[in-house]
Amino acid sequence: MKQDELKQQAALAALDYIPDNGILGIGSGSTVNLFIAALASKAHLLETTVASSVASFNLLKQYKIPVAEFNQVGNIDVYIDGADEINPHFQMIKGGGGCLLREKILATAAKKFVCIADESKLVTALGAFPVAIEVLPMAQSYVARELVKLGGLPVLREGFLTDNHNIILDVHDLPLHEPLALEEKLAAIPGVLGSGLFAHRPADSLLLATKLGVQVKERR
Repeated sequence: MKQDELKQQAALAALDYIPDNGILGIGSGSTVNLFIAALASKAHLLETTVASSVASFNLLKQYKIPVAEFNQVGNIDVYIDGADEINPHFQMIKGGGGCLLREKILATAAKKFVCIADESKLVTALGAFPVAIEVLPMAQSYVARELVKLGGLPVLREGFLTDNHNIILDVHDLPLHEPLALEEKLAAIPGVLGSGLFAHRPADSLLLATKLGVQVKERR
């Protein structure tokens, strides 16, 4: 079974998590795009949605799904998003698409975080995928030096600005054996606005699409 077919399975399974007359947070990325397409037929069940990126916001509008700005709503009932990597503790690396800061805000605000992914994203230990860091442009050099001190190899994502008009440093080789502590260290660097390491806010549920069907896993 092709990866796109697995992503479609995970996206469809997430429809069971739509909150009746509630507020649904929507992440970003290829799997989420499939979910948005599937959500169109059930949008009437929702109060509204909140998007983590301009791209997702525009796609929701395209499918005529109600969407509001985050400041216009209260708490998010359910947040649905993908992952670049997710470990057995449901901690993740996200940010391949560059929307990590807004994604982390919505995930943290949500009562329930549902991760949708294909089986290639489940790993025993995080770290094969680089950790994206959103950085204030004027602090690029300083932040890069601090990341090197932590053992990382930062690489500027060329020709890319986030929806917040900041730059991304993709950091390879960070020591990820203690994700909680590392996330705190990254957040403490002046100029870092957010990291793609989701350790303090792991997913609550994982819908993992495999060749044998979608496995539903709950964080213990």
